[in-house]
Amino acid sequence: QVQLVESGGGLVQAGGSLRLSCAASGRIISINGMSWYRQAPGKQRELVATITAGITNYADSVQGRFTISRDYAKNTVYLQMNTLKTEDTAVYYCNALINSRGSYNNYWGQGTQVTVSS
Repeated sequence: QVQLVESGGGLVQAGGSLRLSCAASGRIISINGMSWYRQAPGKQRELVATITAGITNYADSVQGRFTISRDYAKNTVYLQMNTLKTEDTAVYYCNALINSRGSYNNYWGQGTQVTVSS
């Protein structure tokens, strides 16, 4: 069984910072890409940032403000969020492509709430 557990969400004022963490645990042979998504109320889930083999990509809306990084030894991915805006308010989900039984499958975390107040 593979689990992704996120932490680090909370309430912050506009202009502030938060750092999200997502740790993968369980029977893990290897991890390919790891990503962060978010879903605001009434909106579809959207890709925020992804990291694969050290290469990062960001949504235009967070480029220059958010940084995704990964600790390969700890099977953990981070999202450093700076200069937060009210429109960043959403539930943030971790996603990873994990090989646990000889083939890669997509796994999701339970989500962590980020609320940015004006």
